[in-house]
Amino acid sequence: MKRWLGVIVLMLVVSIAYMDRINVSLMITNTDFLHTLGLEGDRIAQGRLMSLFLFGYGLSAWFLTPLFEARWSVRASLLISLVLWTVFTGASALTTSVVLFLSWRFLLGGAEGPLFSLKTMYVKEHFAAHEVGKPNAVSSLGVSIGLGAGYSILNFLIQHFGWRDSFWALAALNVVIGMPLVMLFIRAPEAAATRPARPKPAALSLMLAALRTPHLFWILVIEVCTLSYLWGASTWLPSYLKEARHFSLNEMSVFAGLPFIVGIVAGVIGGSFVDLLPRHRAPLAFVIGGLITAACVTMAIIAANPYVAATALILAGAGWGFQAPAIPTLVQHVAQDGTVGSTYGIVNGVGNLVSALMPMVMGAAMMAGKSENLGQGFWLLAGTQLVTVVSGAALLWRLGRHEATAPSTVQPVSVVNPGGGGTR
Repeated sequence: MKRWLGVIVLMLVVSIAYMDRINVSLMITNTDFLHTLGLEGDRIAQGRLMSLFLFGYGLSAWFLTPLFEARWSVRASLLISLVLWTVFTGASALTTSVVLFLSWRFLLGGAEGPLFSLKTMYVKEHFAAHEVGKPNAVSSLGVSIGLGAGYSILNFLIQHFGWRDSFWALAALNVVIGMPLVMLFIRAPEAAATRPARPKPAALSLMLAALRTPHLFWILVIEVCTLSYLWGASTWLPSYLKEARHFSLNEMSVFAGLPFIVGIVAGVIGGSFVDLLPRHRAPLAFVIGGLITAACVTMAIIAANPYVAATALILAGAGWGFQAPAIPTLVQHVAQDGTVGSTYGIVNGVGNLVSALMPMVMGAAMMAGKSENLGQGFWLLAGTQLVTVVSGAALLWRLGRHEATAPSTVQPVSVVNPGGGGTR
């Protein structure tokens, strides 16, 4: 039971983090915010608000995660991160310059970068290999909860109190909810207390070992596509619903959140589906989910009725959510022993660095014609999911071939401890 309490806490922490991320998605529909920072009418500059966050996030996930894994526990690393989130979120509320605001966004992304690696490490430490799908799914529900509830909550705060107070509210969530729960419920596994302490390898050793992870390329491609959909949709969905489909502000906040609320149920189903499969068949979730998502986004773009379009986007969120638990499950399956956090850091870091371009590229696509067309940007989201289908099929084939020629369990590759303490 204690280990599941930790999973629930991680879910809540991820929820808070995702509210931090999407705050600017609603702000680019707010005239006061756009006027204060001089961003009116510039879709590329508006997309840059999310992209700078993601560049910081990607670099941190890649390079800071091995340091956290080598030096601190999951609990200590999360507390350090939460303190930094609070500082940078609060600082954003005081900003009047777009350059300074972008700087705080970059630093906030850097502070949040190790989060999913730490989450993956916790699940790996507390659950057996055959049962990680469900805790991965539950902890990842924070993405859908943060996005689904966040749009309505933040829209209310921005409308009634102003955009600056929404930042103060998010900073308070970190202090009042995030930090106390991590201190109370995130613990090392009980078995760890009875094992003799072993020296940890250096951060550089962990990173180099993680780069040798089997099938890393295809996992990276899928992560890039998955995150490109997430960041493109979460950045532009409110604007698309309000300006292209002419929903009211209240309808917009509800319909923007529903795809991710539905994704909660889909994520649980996806996690259970992955646990029913042999690990080498887990990429089947990408093929199924990618096809559903691509078809539904296409329907949303071509539909004449705005409610049909909104419904299609909700179903697209379900297809996307179905895939989510498969990525950490695959990393936990193929990563070398002792490098799960660093491997996921590379996957998540590269994924965010590349997908950081999606909000800006979508903004450019929307302005590419003689007149602005927000729907043009959403074709890129459908494209990411078709690439996911192809990559998932390739990974399914490669893992199946490896399974046919290798022992049924993945043999961990030792990470040499440069300090002479042996291997792990």
